[in-house]
Amino acid sequence: MLSAIAPDAAVDAAVDAAVVSEAEYLAYERGAEGRHEYAHGRIVAMSGGSRRHSLLGARLISMLSLGLRGRSCAVYTSDMRIKTPDRYTYPDVSVGCGPGRFEDRYEDSLLDPCVIIEVLSPTTEAYDRGDKFASYQGVASLRHYVLVAQDKVRIEHFARQADGAWLLRNYGPGQALALDNMDGIDCMLDVDDVYRDILPAEQAADS
Repeated sequence: MLSAIAPDAAVDAAVDAAVVSEAEYLAYERGAEGRHEYAHGRIVAMSGGSRRHSLLGARLISMLSLGLRGRSCAVYTSDMRIKTPDRYTYPDVSVGCGPGRFEDRYEDSLLDPCVIIEVLSPTTEAYDRGDKFASYQGVASLRHYVLVAQDKVRIEHFARQADGAWLLRNYGPGQALALDNMDGIDCMLDVDDVYRDILPAEQAADS
């Protein structure tokens, strides 16, 4: 059982190659120093992000927290784990509205996010666009999936439609995207404010 093993680098390597149950993963993860995602029986260690990645995540959390102040919504950092039908992930930012549904008494695995935001990185972009997004679509409460570029002023917003289809809109300088239908709560994200003082001026100008 993984829960009986003290996590360290050697154990991380062994765990990455093992097939484990969700219960074993959670027991291991709650005692581990670093964070790990879980998919199809595999535990995968997460690497750290860049300075710009961290700044964008913090900016988005700040803007959402301000925009949703006084509402029945909670804005979570990347420490909050999301449970999908086939995996556990740690998105950069997530939002849950209402009382919140969690997998168990630990309240560290959210079941009903309505917004998930990922800041794109070269090593994870394909995953964020592919298998991870496909998995997130299995979360019935999810209404908005947002991908934020690091190297240009560009935000991609996937919004779930009434028929279950996902509508993509791209946003750039001078634009703002609306995160609506969140239990009747509307929130706007101004693209320029997201990137202000984070992206070098020459890169912002080329977006």
